[in-house]
Amino acid sequence: MPPANCIEELERCVNELGFIGCNLNPDPAGGYWTDPPLTDRWWYPLYEKLVELDVPAMVHVSASANPNFHGTGAHYINGDTTAFMQFITSDLFKDFPTLRMIIPHGGGAAPYHWGRYRGLAQDMKKPPLEELLLKNVFFDTCVYHKPGIELLFKVVPIDNILFASEMVGAVRGVDPFTGRYYDDTKFYIDALPLSDDDRRKVFEGNARRVYRLDRTELYKRRG
Repeated sequence: MPPANCIEELERCVNELGFIGCNLNPDPAGGYWTDPPLTDRWWYPLYEKLVELDVPAMVHVSASANPNFHGTGAHYINGDTTAFMQFITSDLFKDFPTLRMIIPHGGGAAPYHWGRYRGLAQDMKKPPLEELLLKNVFFDTCVYHKPGIELLFKVVPIDNILFASEMVGAVRGVDPFTGRYYDDTKFYIDALPLSDDDRRKVFEGNARRVYRLDRTELYKRRG
């Protein structure tokens, strides 16, 4: 079904129910990837409405219907990484300069292979990633160990990182090394040597900016 079919419900959720964003499934086929990439014009009617409503989309696949891809261990991360690469290969954010996308799970493989993606963009004669994507693409902190969180914060600019936790989500157990739930992501961030200003950005400021939360609260007070 074309993404344009979702527009009416998106309008209802934002205008009537107060939603501040939506989930965007880049693979409705559930692991078979039979639909056009997120950068195809097939998706453009939905993006036009997102821009009009001034709300972001979180790029997150749904369940895996393909037995080759475990849902949370492979399909989720594949979706994140695939979306990031699709954005690199396109001019999507030239067409929609105010469109905002959040890639969950720390951006999938993107931070770990940042050099690969920088190099691929360079080979394609694209601008640097900071100019090409980072005005529009953001990453959450659903990364389940401290070294992974440290890598995310070393690679991705602080203004592009939004706090998130899946408690209790993809992994439900307790890490025997820490005695804490794997998905207690605040625990890892609290251990980072961040300035007070950067800490405020990650835990609050960036989300307020990307999701226009201050604007939403203003509308509520007016209403």
